[in-house]
Order: sequence, then C-alpha cells, then structure tokens
Amino acid sequence: MRIHLKQSYSQLKSKAAFPKIEVSEKPRFLNFINSLFFILFLMMIFSCTAKKEEAPVIPPETSPLSGNYIGFGVITDSFTHISVDPEENSESLGYLRRGSLVKIIKRQILRVSGGYVTWVLIDGDYQGWLREEVMDIYRNEGQAMTASELAIK
Repeated sequence: MRIHLKQSYSQLKSKAAFPKIEVSEKPRFLNFINSLFFILFLMMIFSCTAKKEEAPVIPPETSPLSGNYIGFGVITDSFTHISVDPEENSESLGYLRRGSLVKIIKRQILRVSGGYVTWVLIDGDYQGWLREEVMDIYRNEGQAMTASELAIK
C-alpha cells in the first residue's frame, strides 16, 4: 500500500491539520489478479487428474430366474451356421434357414475389437452357438411359431 501526502512537511509544520491521505488502487488490483491466477492454477491441477475408465456392465450369461431356457428364437438371415464354440472361426455343426425356430438355453456376451458380440446357445436338432443378431427372440413358443410362419412366407 502506498500513501501519498498532498502537503509538504514544511506546510504541515505550519498547519495543525492532518494531511490528506490517498491510497493507491494498484496493490488491490494486483492482489485480485494474483488470486485469480491462483484459482485458475488450482482448477487446472485438479482437472488434470486421470479419470478412471468405467467398466461396462455385462449381465450374467443366463438369468438365474430363467429356468431351463431363455426364450425362443426365429432365424432372420437367409442362412446361418451353428458353431461348436461362440467364436467366428469355430467349427460348423450345420446350417439353419430363415424362419427356423430354435430354443435358446444360454446367452453369452463376448468382447471383440470394437465392441461386444452376443452369442446364444440353442437346443434342437443341433446344440450349438449362434450370434444373437441373426434372430429375433420371443418370450414364449407361441409368439415364436407365429413369427416363424410369417418369416417363411
């Protein structure tokens, strides 16, 4: 803080009055600027902390309440092969055509480059794995049979 006297010392000796004192505003402004930089610095430090990558929530393979099957599927692709394992390059057990009705007994979600792929274990003439994207899934066999008949036509 800087104090400026508007009167000289000799004038003060002659007068019994108190000198006028002016307070410079520069230090207040500098304090404000320093405080502002300090706050910005703190914000920068705390915003640079590493953020924890959230792990995706993956449901269990098969719901414990599902009983012995999840539902029924109707194949929507022209042809699809049934795999021994839930993998793209797995050995093929056979093929299914559009409109085929399958019983789904298990679901498994696998992580692949660029995302996730859901596979379902089917039961029927063949017991094997299909990608879930090649079928529509229904809760009961009646709905699936109706959809299967419509898909064949």
